[in-house]
Amino acid sequence: MAIFPREALEQDKPACIDADSGETLRFRDLDSRANQGARLLRSLGLRPGDVLALLLHNCFEVFEIAWAAQRIGLYLTSISSKLSATDARYILEDSSAKVLVASPPCATLAAEAARNLPLQAFLTHAVTGAFGDWAQARSAFSCESIADPVAGADMLYSSGTTGRPKGVKPPLPDAPADAVTPLMRMGQTLYGMGSDCVYLSTSPLYHAAPLRWAMTIHRLGGTVVFNERFDAQTTLLLLRKYNITHATFVPTHFIRLLKLPADTRAASDHSSLRAVIHAAAPCPVPVKRAMIDWWGPIIHEYYSGTETCGITALSADEWLKKPGSVGRAVLGKIRIADDEGTLLPVKAVGNVYFADGPTFEYHNDPEKTRSAYNKHGWATMGDIGHVDADGYLFLTDRKHFMIISGGVNIYPQEIENLIVTHPRVLDVAVFGVPDEEMGEKVVAVVQPARWEDRSEDLVDELRTYVRNALGSVKCPKQFDFREALPREPTGKLMKRVLQEEYRLANPRG
Repeated sequence: MAIFPREALEQDKPACIDADSGETLRFRDLDSRANQGARLLRSLGLRPGDVLALLLHNCFEVFEIAWAAQRIGLYLTSISSKLSATDARYILEDSSAKVLVASPPCATLAAEAARNLPLQAFLTHAVTGAFGDWAQARSAFSCESIADPVAGADMLYSSGTTGRPKGVKPPLPDAPADAVTPLMRMGQTLYGMGSDCVYLSTSPLYHAAPLRWAMTIHRLGGTVVFNERFDAQTTLLLLRKYNITHATFVPTHFIRLLKLPADTRAASDHSSLRAVIHAAAPCPVPVKRAMIDWWGPIIHEYYSGTETCGITALSADEWLKKPGSVGRAVLGKIRIADDEGTLLPVKAVGNVYFADGPTFEYHNDPEKTRSAYNKHGWATMGDIGHVDADGYLFLTDRKHFMIISGGVNIYPQEIENLIVTHPRVLDVAVFGVPDEEMGEKVVAVVQPARWEDRSEDLVDELRTYVRNALGSVKCPKQFDFREALPREPTGKLMKRVLQEEYRLANPRG
C-alpha cells in the first residue's frame, strides 16, 4: 500500500526542497527511506503505540523518520531544539520514548538530555559516544513497501505557557495508514490544495502545525519547501524562486513582512500564491487588513491547537465582513460556557469549548485532562471568546493571561494588537504584575523598531496612543523597552518568561 500518490512516485517528483542548500528529496527516495526506517524501528523492538522521539533542526530526516513512524503505528514526539537539556530530558522521560534520533547540530543537547536514559539513540549521519548512525543503520534494510502498515500519530508537547509542557496524546487512528485525514479534507476543500501544490513552510518542523501541514501536502502529492528560520525578505524571494502556491504563517510573520521597506514590498512577486493560511494567535485587525490589501483576498485563517479538539476557519472574504473573527467551526461544534459549564448566550464572553470533536488526553496528567473537559464532555484549549449570531468565533485572550486590575477584567491581547500597529514598535508583550492597590497592574514590554528610539517621549506617545483607542483602564501603567522579546521560532510569544521575571522582581507590588 502506497501512502504517497502513485503519480508522485512514478514521476520522480520532488517531495521536499531545502531552500537553504537548494537540495531536493524526491518522493521515490522519501518513500524508500521511510520504508527502511520503519523496518529498522521494528528491528529495535518498537511496536504500535510506542514512542519515537526526534530532536532535529529543519532537514529532510524530519520527513524520512516521521513517515517511517507513520507506517508502523508509532507515536512521534518531536522535541524543540530550543529547549534546555532539562526540559528535553523531561519530555524523553515523560513520553517513555524508546528511540531518539537527533541531528548533528542538536548532538550536544541530545547527549545531555538522554544521558543514562533507557533508550536507543542515533544521530542522523554520524556516530559519537552512545549515538549510532541512523542513515547507516537504515541502509541495511529493504526499500520495499511495508506489507502490513499501521497508521501512527504524533504526540507533541505543548509549549508550556503555564509550566511544564504536556504531551497531547490522541488515540491511534482506527483507519488504514493511507486513509484521507481531516487536514487533507480541509486543505482540499478550503484552500485548493492538491498534487500541484508548492507549499512554503515558514516555521520549525518540530511544532504541530508546520509538521502536520507539511505531511498533509505529501499525502496530496505536493512539494514542501522549507528553510531553517523565518526571514521576511528571504520569504519574499522564495515565493518567486519556487512559484509557491500555498504557505502558512503566524501573525508575527505578517508584521515582519509589513515592516519591510515600501520599495522592497512593492518589488516583490507573489503572483503564484493561491492561498495563504495563518493561525497560532489572533491577528491584529489592521495587520490582516494590510496583508489582504497587499496580497489580495487569499489570506485564510483557522483556529485550533495541538489538542485539535476542534477547528474553526474563515476566508478573507468572510473576514472582511467579520473583521477580528477566527471563523466558524469546521471540526466540532463551538460552545461558549462559564466556569460551571452553563451555556452562554450569543456575544457573551466565556470559555471556548468544542463539542463532538476529536478526543485527546494529556499524557501522564489525568488531572489536566479532566480540567480540559467540562461536565458536558466539551473540550477546551484554554481560550476565552464569544460567538456572534452567525456562529463566528471571536477570541478575547488566553484565560490564564487575563489581568484583573481593580476588579476589572483586562485582556492583554487587545492591547498588544493595538500597540504593535504603532509605526515605531516592532514587538510587544502585555501582562499583569502584582500591585498592592489594584491587585494587578498592566505592564507593556516594547521592542522598538529602532533601539535608539527608546525614550520617555516614546513612552508618552504610546500611552496616548493606547488611551485614545482603548481608554485609561486598559492603558499600561508601566512601559519598558527590550532589544528583543522571547519568542519561539514559530513566532509564538513566550510571555510566561517575562511574567515570571517581573513577578519575582515585584512579588507584592
